[in-house]
Amino acid sequence: MIKRELYMTKIRPFMNQNIVKVLTGIRRSGKSVMLELIREELSLQGVSDRNFLSVNLESKNNEFISSVDGVYAYVRNFAFSVTGKVYLFFDEIQELDGWETMINSCMIDFDADIYITGSNAKLLSGELATYLAGRYVEFKIFPFSYKEILDISPDKNKRDAFQIYLTRGGMPFLYQFPIDTKSAMQYLSDIYDSIILKDIATRNKIRDIELLKRLIQFFVANIGNAFSATNISKYLKSEMRGVSTETIYNYIDYCKTACFLHLVQREDVIGKKLLQFQEKIYIADHGIREAIYGNNMRDINQTLENIVYMELLRRGYDVRVGKNNKNEIDFVSVLGNEKIYVQVTYILASEETVEREFTVLESIPDNYPKYVVSMDEIDRGRNGIKNVNIRDFLLMDKY
Repeated sequence: MIKRELYMTKIRPFMNQNIVKVLTGIRRSGKSVMLELIREELSLQGVSDRNFLSVNLESKNNEFISSVDGVYAYVRNFAFSVTGKVYLFFDEIQELDGWETMINSCMIDFDADIYITGSNAKLLSGELATYLAGRYVEFKIFPFSYKEILDISPDKNKRDAFQIYLTRGGMPFLYQFPIDTKSAMQYLSDIYDSIILKDIATRNKIRDIELLKRLIQFFVANIGNAFSATNISKYLKSEMRGVSTETIYNYIDYCKTACFLHLVQREDVIGKKLLQFQEKIYIADHGIREAIYGNNMRDINQTLENIVYMELLRRGYDVRVGKNNKNEIDFVSVLGNEKIYVQVTYILASEETVEREFTVLESIPDNYPKYVVSMDEIDRGRNGIKNVNIRDFLLMDKY
C-alpha cells in the first residue's frame, strides 16, 4: 500500500484522541485503504489487533449492520470483551440510517478511538454537527495525484507516467497492478454507474435516470467552462427534454454531495466580491471523464485545468475563479495567509497566447506568487511570473 503521507500527516495528530476522524471522498478514491493505513500505524505504536473493530456498512454478510441498534449492540459486546481502548473503523457510514446517534453513543459509552468514512460531502451537516458538537475532524480524500503515481512506480519515466495519467486519472485500483486500457475504462465506467445509481439516484429518489445522465454528460463535457442553468435548459430543449432551472441546480447539488462534481465560484480579484452565476464545474477524477465521454486528449486544455484544480484542492487550498475587469484568472487559491494565482494552458504556441496568459496576471497589483502552467518544456516566465511545466508544478513541494 502506498503510504499517502499527504493525508497521514494531517491525521496523525488526532490519532488516539477523543475526536471522531471523518474521511470523505468520491467512491473508490482510497478511503478504505486509508483506514488500513491508520490501523497499520496504530499497530506499530503497540495497539493490539484484539482492540480493532472494523465494520463495512456496504457489506450484507452480517445481519447486525441493518440497524443502528444492531451495530451498537455489536460494538458494545466487542468493547466489553477486550481490555483498554477500542479502535472502531466504520466504512461507508452513510449506508446506515441514523448512524449519527450511534457514533455519538459510542463516544459517550466507551473508551473509543473512532474513524469513519463516507462517500458524501454533506456527511458533516445537519444532525452530526448537532450530536457531536465540534468533536469531529474531517479529512477529504481524493484519487491519486500524479506524485503518488510516481511514488508507486519510481522507475517510470515521468513523461510517460503523465501521459497515462491524462487518460486514466488517479483511481488507486488502476495502479495496483498492470492493466490494459480497455479494462481500465471498464472499471472507471463501472464506478460511474455505481455513483449514479447508489450515491445520486437512489439516495435522492431520482426516477428519471436518463435525464440525470444527460445532465451529467453535459457537465462532464464542459468541465472548466462557465455555465448557467439557462444554457443547460437550452441544451436539453435541443435534446427534446424540458427541465426547470431548479431541477438543474438540485442535480448539480446531488453530484457535489456525492463528491463527483465540484462547483467553483467566481470572485472579483480587486473587490474580493463573489460574483453570481457563470460558475465552473470540475470532475473529481478526469479518468472517469475519459471513460464515459472520451476526448481528454482532444480537450487537453480542459483536462489540464481539471488536473490543476484537483491538485490545489488536494493541498487544502480554497479555490475560486478570478475576474479582473474583463479578464479571467483560472484559479485564485488561498491557504491560510498564502495566496497563489494560476493560469493553465496547453502550450504557449504563439505570442498571442503568451500575452493572453501573462497579461491578466501582470494586471493584478499584489506580490503573491503567480504561475502560468503549461506543457511547455522551455521556461517563458517574465516579470516575476513563473512559467512551469505541469509535471513540475504537480511535483512542487510548495507553491
